[in-house]
Amino acid sequence: MKILVFNVKYSENLGDGLLAECVELALTNGRGEIEVETIDLAGRQAFGAGHGGRRRLVLGLLHRLPAGIRRRLVRAGLERRLNKLRGQWEDKVASADAVVIGGGNLFQDDDLNFPLKIGTVLDCVSRHDRPLAIYAVGVSNHWSEPAYHLFARLKQTRLVHLSVRDGFAQDAWFEHFPEGPSAKIVRDPGLLLRASPTARDPVSPSKGRLTVGLCVTDPLILQRHGSANASGIPFSSIAPYRDLIALLLDDGQRVVLFCNGAREDQAFAERIRSSVAKHRAIGAGTLTVSRRPRLPVDLIETIQSMDVILAHRLHACIAAYALRIPHIGLGWDRKVEGFFNSVGREAYFIKEASPTPEHIALLLKAAQKEEIEVLRHHLTIAEARAGVSNMRRHLTESDRYPALQV
Repeated sequence: MKILVFNVKYSENLGDGLLAECVELALTNGRGEIEVETIDLAGRQAFGAGHGGRRRLVLGLLHRLPAGIRRRLVRAGLERRLNKLRGQWEDKVASADAVVIGGGNLFQDDDLNFPLKIGTVLDCVSRHDRPLAIYAVGVSNHWSEPAYHLFARLKQTRLVHLSVRDGFAQDAWFEHFPEGPSAKIVRDPGLLLRASPTARDPVSPSKGRLTVGLCVTDPLILQRHGSANASGIPFSSIAPYRDLIALLLDDGQRVVLFCNGAREDQAFAERIRSSVAKHRAIGAGTLTVSRRPRLPVDLIETIQSMDVILAHRLHACIAAYALRIPHIGLGWDRKVEGFFNSVGREAYFIKEASPTPEHIALLLKAAQKEEIEVLRHHLTIAEARAGVSNMRRHLTESDRYPALQV
C-alpha cells in the first residue's frame, strides 16, 4: 500500500521536517507493507531548497500592506505556482492508495497561503476518490471567507480520519465546522523523534554550570504569524535577550544561541550576540551562536546538547520534551500554550509580555532541577504512537470505516 503525505517537510523551519520524518517512520513501522512518500506543499524537493534569503524581505513588505491587498498578491503569485504543481500532484494521488494531510499548523489563513495549497490537494483527492486522513494539524481561529471555502472542499472527499493536535485547535475546528465531524485530539508526531547517537554531551549540571540554550525567533515572524498582539509577545526584541544573557553569564552559566533553521532567525541570533558584545566582555566559550541547522538531525543534536532551553518555536519545545531536555516556552501563538497544557508543564510557559530576567533565570534553573517527569513522558510518547496507529488503521482498512460526514 502506498500512502501519500502532504505537509511542509522541507521548510527552513526544521520543526516541520522533524515531524514529517516522524510521520513517515511511524507509518512504515506498523503492520503490513506500507510505502510512504511526502510531498511538500510549497513544491520543495529537499532541505535547503527554498528561497530563504528573500523570505524576510517578502514578509516585511506583506506585513505593511492591508489584508485585502496581501491576499490578492499571495493568491496571484501562488496560483501560477500551483498550476504547475497540480499536474504533478494529480499523478501522485492517482498512483497512491491513500492520502494524509498533516501534521503541522496547516489549517491557518495566512493570506490564503495554506488555504490555496490545501484546497488544491483536496481537489486532487476528491477527483481520484482516495481515502483521506487529516492528521494532528493546527487550526487557527480566524479564516477569511475565501479561506473557509477552500478548506471546506474537504466536504467532497472521502474523509476517514480527522484529528488535531490540541484543545485550541479542536475548539477552532468546531467554530469553523459546527455541523461536524468532530476532530479528535492526538499527540503531535514530533514527539516520536529519536535521539541522535552523535550528539555532544551537555556540560554536567553537577559542576554547577548549565548550558542554557536560547532558541531565538526573528520578531517579524512572531508579529506576522503569532496569535498574540505584537506588544504582548515576550522576547520580541534584542533587549530582553541581552538582559537575560548578562544575568546568566554573571551567574557562571554557558549560553548558546540557536535557531530552528530559518535564516532570518540565525541572523537575529548573530545580532543578539553582537549587541551583548558591545555592552560587556564575553569570556571564551561562555556565549556562542550555534551553526544554523540544515537537517532535522542537526536540530536534534543541538537541542540534545543543552541542559535546559528557552524557545518560542513549538517544535523546539516538542523536541526538547521528547528528548527529556527541560524547557521553557514563550507565548506568541496558542499552539505553544496548547502543547504545554497538554503535557502538564503550564508552570514553564511564559505568557506575560515583559518577564524579568531574574524570573526567567530562576525558572530555567527550576526546570532543569525538576527535569521531565518519567511516567508522564512515557505515557505521552505512547499516546503519540497510538495516534499514528489509529490513523494508519483508518487508511489501510478504509472499507471498514464509513467516510466522516461533513
